[in-house]
Amino acid sequence: MKPDDFSLLATLLKDQSGLVLTTDKVYLLESRLMPVARQYGMKSLEELAQAIRQKKDSRIVPAVVEAMTTNESLFFRDMKPFDQLKRLVLPKLMATRQSTKRIRIWSAACSSGQEPYSIAMMLREEKATFGAWKIEMLATDLAQNMIDRAKEGVYSQFEVQRGLPITMLVKYFKQEGDKWRADPSLRENIQFRVYNLLHDLSPLGQFDVVFCRNVLIYFDQPTKGKVLEAIAKRMAPDGVLYLGGAETVLGISDKFQPIPGERGLYGLTAAVTAAKTAAAPTTPPINSAAGGR
Repeated sequence: MKPDDFSLLATLLKDQSGLVLTTDKVYLLESRLMPVARQYGMKSLEELAQAIRQKKDSRIVPAVVEAMTTNESLFFRDMKPFDQLKRLVLPKLMATRQSTKRIRIWSAACSSGQEPYSIAMMLREEKATFGAWKIEMLATDLAQNMIDRAKEGVYSQFEVQRGLPITMLVKYFKQEGDKWRADPSLRENIQFRVYNLLHDLSPLGQFDVVFCRNVLIYFDQPTKGKVLEAIAKRMAPDGVLYLGGAETVLGISDKFQPIPGERGLYGLTAAVTAAKTAAAPTTPPINSAAGGR
């Protein structure tokens, strides 16, 4: 690939999605974007880059971004975050929201929907504990095709075998040929929506729990900081943030701090919590002495 074509595509992806590509990732561009080129009748990435320069078709740029930002997802990925949610996070939040009995969860970069459906199944399994509560979920992704898949809730045999216990598969999915369709009831409290993490997040409202796992690893340091800053503004004072196992806020953001003893789980710092509490009084955060281990 010509250097100027790589530069064009890398800059486009950085601006549109925050994805950072180095020259050693040319193979990734070739493997993911050649199908896009062929879809629009082109034989090479050089032709694709030229079409972008000339703005030949408004559909090409979104197709390129979607192809490059579609990431792997599986049910109950790493499992521990869902155990933390059930064991620690939701009980703490419930103790401080008895008057409203309402909790909002955001699954950012939800891909094809496995994460929000996993949360929904966990809530259904713990209906005796959480059944009287209104637990709403917003699931967003940059890619329209991923949100369409998530809304449909249809998965291949390979996909349902990845992390989904057989008991839950049989209980919450219906087999349709060689596919499995999620029970419509799992979607009752999930709103699926196309949204870019680099855009203004204020229209999304406030959240008590934010899952943003295995997303920051694709960004450079300034973009990571920008995204974390924006998420912090959208969180309740005692809210929590989930990051992936290889991600951290250390050295990137002064808005969050790790929750002791809970890998991948972060609360707002005391300074941020105090500022939010002054604006809208609430109870101590989960990472306070009362809420931590």
